[in-house]
Amino acid sequence: MEFNFFMNDVVQMARKEMVEAGYDQLTTPEEVDEVLKEKGTVLVMVNSVCGCAGGIARPAAAYMKNYDKKPDRFVTVFAGQDKEATARAREYFKGYAPSSPSFALLKDGEIQMMVERHEIEGHEPIQVVQKLEKAFDQYCS
Repeated sequence: MEFNFFMNDVVQMARKEMVEAGYDQLTTPEEVDEVLKEKGTVLVMVNSVCGCAGGIARPAAAYMKNYDKKPDRFVTVFAGQDKEATARAREYFKGYAPSSPSFALLKDGEIQMMVERHEIEGHEPIQVVQKLEKAFDQYCS
């Protein structure tokens, strides 16, 4: 019972960090389709409760809101929590295995690049930021 309360706190903090960073939470498959089918660019952060999400991915995600070039939308789905929304988002990540945490950059509903867990875990936040900056430079105006 105590573990569930602890996990709820961890999940709530992880969600709060992303909302405070300026990301819209997508919690249903319908919300995912609505956003990812739009014209333009979208960064999807696949959030999770693991340490590399909290120590690397979420700080990198927050930093990217301040970069000169940006996608049109910043959104997040929560792996292990909003399972149906996450599964729907992953349908757009053609060619990539499920990975969390991760980042996907889409343009007009098509995957352009992905930063997968193996590129996050064991790395410094600045290394993730640099990968995202390179993608933003290439795909965002």
